Amino acid sequence: MSPENAGFRHFHDQLQTLKERLLDMSARAEELIDLAVDSLLTRDKEKADAVIAGDREVDMMELECEQLAVSLLALQQPMGRDLRFIISAIKITSDLERVGDHAVNLAQSALRLIALHVEITPTPEIEDMARRARRMLAEALDAFIRADGAVGREVCKADDAVDALHDSVFRILLTHMMADARTINPSLELLLVSRNLERVADLATNIAEDAVFLAEGKQIKHHLEDLGRDRPQVPQATG
Repeated sequence: MSPENAGFRHFHDQLQTLKERLLDMSARAEELIDLAVDSLLTRDKEKADAVIAGDREVDMMELECEQLAVSLLALQQPMGRDLRFIISAIKITSDLERVGDHAVNLAQSALRLIALHVEITPTPEIEDMARRARRMLAEALDAFIRADGAVGREVCKADDAVDALHDSVFRILLTHMMADARTINPSLELLLVSRNLERVADLATNIAEDAVFLAEGKQIKHHLEDLGRDRPQVPQATG
């Protein structure tokens, strides 16, 4: 095998490793979100503690993915789609690390609700938000790995439903607080829960936007493709 072919094969082996590490990181972040929501719904302190401890693993995965991506940029000088993939991967590792942070926030809210000893049942909207945000995260990462711009755009559209649920949760909890002052503290905690789930959906949207960028070379963040003014063009070459 020639040195050129060996180098090409090594590069694509490393690129495949980066894809696998991203999938592993996403799966772990999704697991922490699921566990955190479960700890909230079941008032399970052990599960909440496990989420807080597990966030360290996501942090370490972020460092590993970043180091691998930076190494590929520095040593291989990729172009076209490969370059877009690596640049986006660095951003996505940061988004996934923040998902882990939001899982910790959810677990901490669960612990505070347990300590309050005040019974207030989370609204069905919160469970719905958790399901939707979790699904968005999985589909966004899958769209990125497969460079599927159409799925990425669908994930972006799905964020509107999560935002609407967040607004609904706010109205419901406000009604509880106005009706019974004893529900103020737990209601505020549940509002924090809703806000964290809404942020997870936002992060999934970020990843979905990167999937569109990878697949189409178009930036759709902040609706840039809808603007009628000149803007820098992204090279369309494929690597």
